[in-house]
Amino acid sequence: MNAVVERELEMNLVLSPERSIPVPARLAYLTHDPYAVHITFHIGSDAPVHWTFARELLVEGVFRPAGDGDVRVWPTRLCGRSIVVMALSSPDGDALLEASASAVSAWLERTLRAVPPGSEGDRLDVDEALTALLSPTPGDDVWLRRPWPSDGSPSAEGGA
Repeated sequence: MNAVVERELEMNLVLSPERSIPVPARLAYLTHDPYAVHITFHIGSDAPVHWTFARELLVEGVFRPAGDGDVRVWPTRLCGRSIVVMALSSPDGDALLEASASAVSAWLERTLRAVPPGSEGDRLDVDEALTALLSPTPGDDVWLRRPWPSDGSPSAEGGA
């Protein structure tokens, strides 16, 4: 059975060391995609911003700095509150988000109950995924026939 574990929460988008703005966000975990977590947040643009990264990275980042490159997560304290900071980087821009550590941890605990660590592979149907990946699609027949003459044909040597 496939399930979704979701949590709506308010995150803070850090604009500068002195200023941040609240942004509504949704954390989602899909049991049929067991290695990933999905975060969607609204920053005043026409479309929401979606990020997907490893659940393990977020689990680790609640306790200690984790990740490098496009996604980094670490715990800290701000004004006496425990928070989780997510630094997200893409060609379209960077974002620094802060979320309540207790809210993120409670949601992560629900995902870990839904799919315990180490059992993620049991949720994947590798054979089905390979069959879908390797099955021809309607447009594949164009590539399966030879639309161009071979190098040895007369039209290839001095064609029009």
